[in-house]
Amino acid sequence: MLVLADRSARMAITPAEIAETRGMVEEQNLDIRTITMGVSLMGCGDENLDRMCTKIYDHVTHTAEHLVETAENLEREYGIPIVNKRVSVTPVAQIAACCKDEDLTPIAHALDRAAETLGIDYLGGFSALVQKGIGDADRRVIQSIPQALATTSRVCSSVNVASLRAGINMDAVLIAAQTIIDAAKLTADQDSVGASKFVCFANMVEDSPFMAGGRGRRGGARGDDLGGEADAVINVGVSGPGVMAAALETLPDSASMMEVAEKIKQTAFKITRAGELMSREAARRLGVEKGIVDLSLAPTPAIGDSVARILEIIGVGTCGGPGTTCALAMLNDAVKKGGVMASSSVGGLSGAFIPVSEDAGMIAAVEAGALSLEKLEAMTCVCSVGLDMIAIPGDTPVETIAGIIADEMAIGVINNKTTAVRVIPAIGKGVGDCVEYGGLFGRAPIMPVNPNAGTVLAHRGGRFPAPLNSLKN
Repeated sequence: MLVLADRSARMAITPAEIAETRGMVEEQNLDIRTITMGVSLMGCGDENLDRMCTKIYDHVTHTAEHLVETAENLEREYGIPIVNKRVSVTPVAQIAACCKDEDLTPIAHALDRAAETLGIDYLGGFSALVQKGIGDADRRVIQSIPQALATTSRVCSSVNVASLRAGINMDAVLIAAQTIIDAAKLTADQDSVGASKFVCFANMVEDSPFMAGGRGRRGGARGDDLGGEADAVINVGVSGPGVMAAALETLPDSASMMEVAEKIKQTAFKITRAGELMSREAARRLGVEKGIVDLSLAPTPAIGDSVARILEIIGVGTCGGPGTTCALAMLNDAVKKGGVMASSSVGGLSGAFIPVSEDAGMIAAVEAGALSLEKLEAMTCVCSVGLDMIAIPGDTPVETIAGIIADEMAIGVINNKTTAVRVIPAIGKGVGDCVEYGGLFGRAPIMPVNPNAGTVLAHRGGRFPAPLNSLKN
């Protein structure tokens, strides 16, 4: 079922490891969460929007023509499920500068058609990087995002509004907050799903295979990152919360925190090793550059596939209770340490995700009153990303959403880590209601939001200066 032999690294796999991997797949939900091809659009710019859309469609469908077929063949041959096949492209704002059209939704439609033709799940990169200022093309892309997300089914969008070297663009924060509301309103009849396909970042990484924040090469978001990836690259996201939970359940309650950390590292190594070998084989067969392996414990709504459950096995009574941030910090750190021993190309976000709607344990914690938005914000200080897939009341003011974004961006900038906000104002719903998406996105109970944001901070504008620790030279 599983033949994991890597010619370039000579990483031999023993029969015992093969049997163990089979068990992780069949009993503990081990999977390759996504194989994502990053595709450069830098040759697709054109002053005529229609021609540019044609170039984009043709280039993406040609470059990624065999992505799904290759992934399906690997699934059969290696016996490890590959849940999603995705594409990420150059941030669209960087090629949209070639034209002067105000409405750039035709580019999103071209990308959506390409995704449908390829048979992939999602396509990321209808994006702009505005941490230091908003150019004309950036403005046109951002104002097109709500309509683009409302009229496509597979396109995802992101905006980077902050970085260590640039600080926080507070004008962009307010615009992003309004973008979230507009995307939610345009899809109100679908539980405001448009907002679930948009994410606002600080220190956005350019090689993440996960959505909605996946985007391709060029133009780094950290301020000290100049891009420079190949024209096409394969990045793999591997996940296994169920595997991690099963491993930790073998430890007694008397095990020390050091012993818990060691078990996490050992398990992360095994998970990442499978992803590394699959990544190399996919890149070889597709004839493109091998990128990174992103080991992120990304939960699903499936029972047993929960990051919240891992935190509770570590010893927290209920996710969100005192000790949650400590347990999450150790989990995130140990996952990274174990992963880097299995691959020299660990990258992306790599760690633990805490998306509320996608984690059955977190949904239960919210419904029990144990997990609040404020506690989730504290957890983002030590996890891989940020506030993710959180449903809030549909009448939440734009200033409140801007404040939530600003707080999260400050955590990222001051601590030099990637943080993000993906919140869903559920139009027409309030606390006690729920949004239902099904599949990977799951369901999310509407969480209460602190109403005391005021109306001044969000409208001050300007730039939160880069912190002192940004001075690296």
